[in-house]
Amino acid sequence: MTAIEQTNASLGQEMRRNPALQFLGRLFREKPFGAAAGILFLIFVLAGLFADVLAPYGFNEINPIQRLKPPSWAHLFGTDNLGRDLFSRCLYGARLSVIIGFSAAFLATVISVVIGALTGYLGGRFDLVTQRFVDAYMSFPELVILIAVVSVVGPGMPQIIGVLSLAFGIAGSRIIRGAVVSVREHMYVHASQSIGASTSRILWRHILPNIMPPIIVLFTTRVGAVILVESGLSFLGLGVPPPAPTWGGLLSGSGRTYMFQGPWLALAPGLCLTIVVYATNVFGDALRDLLDPRMRGSR
Repeated sequence: MTAIEQTNASLGQEMRRNPALQFLGRLFREKPFGAAAGILFLIFVLAGLFADVLAPYGFNEINPIQRLKPPSWAHLFGTDNLGRDLFSRCLYGARLSVIIGFSAAFLATVISVVIGALTGYLGGRFDLVTQRFVDAYMSFPELVILIAVVSVVGPGMPQIIGVLSLAFGIAGSRIIRGAVVSVREHMYVHASQSIGASTSRILWRHILPNIMPPIIVLFTTRVGAVILVESGLSFLGLGVPPPAPTWGGLLSGSGRTYMFQGPWLALAPGLCLTIVVYATNVFGDALRDLLDPRMRGSR
């Protein structure tokens, strides 16, 4: 056996022992398009986290001599009406989008799990009343509710994270509830109930581990949805206030005013937003196919 064959054999054994590596192997083998989307999203995440290092200029560094310059080697995405480098502002906008997207998606997933697990497992009147409240909330246009709430609490990153996490958490609880209802009928749950296990123990030890696939998929899809909604609020002037650059704010400000003189002002943040949301949705679909045993792609 050659050295390369020995290395491949050792890597195969390591992947069989490590579930995470085995799952990554399945992802790249069965869902290469979803794996590529995940890598693309990871690149945007790293670019946002290391914006201080990667950005060639400050996000609010003004140079009137360089105003409305087209893309070049000095300014990869061009400059805006004040001479600020658009590439640097998109990088810092990626940082805000990553922070808001992950924070709001995580809190929304936690809210969905708490509401969905309790209503799905307990059932009865509590489930009936809670789900009617969820139905009433979902009957209203989501963007209208968000605009009204943000108008009351005011713009800002903590307010946006709190409002979006609550909004997406209530709407996503229906998915978690459906998964809990199907899991609670299994024999191991009835066996735990028969020996007197507490509700919290059953939820933590038996229900929650068996609904992790829909939870993971819900989180990944919520990241892209939160980024898109936050950009919409920033476009309307209800997101993170200036001078902090956000992709929605870049589209709303100089991007909309000077888009005919400099089309790159609207194209750069718009393409960044489109690529990130598309990558998260494709990656979430790939995770769903691999984690859900009912999906044909998981075989």
